[in-house]
Amino acid sequence: MEKYICVYSSSSSVVNIEYFEAARQLGTEMAQRDIGLVFGGGVVGLMGETARAVHDSGGKVVGVIPEALNQKGIVYEYCDELIVTKELRERKAIMDEKANGFMALPGGFGTLEELLEIITLKQLRYHNKPIVVLNVNGFYSGLIEVFEKIIELKFAKVNCRDLYHVTSQVEEALEYFENYVPTECGPKWLTHIDKESGRK
Repeated sequence: MEKYICVYSSSSSVVNIEYFEAARQLGTEMAQRDIGLVFGGGVVGLMGETARAVHDSGGKVVGVIPEALNQKGIVYEYCDELIVTKELRERKAIMDEKANGFMALPGGFGTLEELLEIITLKQLRYHNKPIVVLNVNGFYSGLIEVFEKIIELKFAKVNCRDLYHVTSQVEEALEYFENYVPTECGPKWLTHIDKESGRK
């Protein structure tokens, strides 16, 4: 059975070349490992670069795009399968269903929203698939610091770190995906009593 990774990434075409290089490396190595791509269906930015790299190395690409963005110059027209949805929520649901795991390349607000939602869905046990944050050149370091602050201040449990894996290396990211063993994060709720404050 062929496996697919859903890759979240930027649609900007004016970001530094180092991010395009990381997207191309990811797409190339995915195809070499017989891993297909599920993505937002765009031709521009890191989205398009990843898809082209997968195809250039003989891999398969599944694009999922809402009707409003299904336009020439925006959509990646060479998808092996292109799914057009009514709106964004349906788009994300289909991407979630088709993917065996998730990776986040650097991106903007939409990429962050997708990454945080898929982590939250795993925390709530709607899925138990691997999630990798590709921290290219420290792009996500600030976000990971926020995650650590959330855990430090007990807004999330310590073992919520197991919900995602952070690496700057594409090869390590794919090895994590291929060797992933599902684990349980435990109950979502923090309900122990704080002995000093008496609060739950």
